[in-house]
Amino acid sequence: MARECAVCGKQASVGNSIEIRGKAKYLGGVGTKVTGITRRKFKPNLQSVRVELPSGEHKKLRVCTQCIRSGVIRKVVKQKPFALPSAKV
Repeated sequence: MARECAVCGKQASVGNSIEIRGKAKYLGGVGTKVTGITRRKFKPNLQSVRVELPSGEHKKLRVCTQCIRSGVIRKVVKQKPFALPSAKV
């Protein structure tokens, strides 16, 4: 639960970090060589956000940036939007 999106469940995945040496042939070199492969983690970009739940209550959740940008969650409005005073004639 520590590094997991509260909405979509995105979490860390593993892959390889590849170290390469040399210059590519199309750039005039003799080609590239792989000099090392090590394991690494791809961590999701999680942000702590105050979210308005469908029930109307507010809660602080750790949400990935994709869920924030796509509009899956609704952020809490901190203050009322500015409104012009009514005109008196």
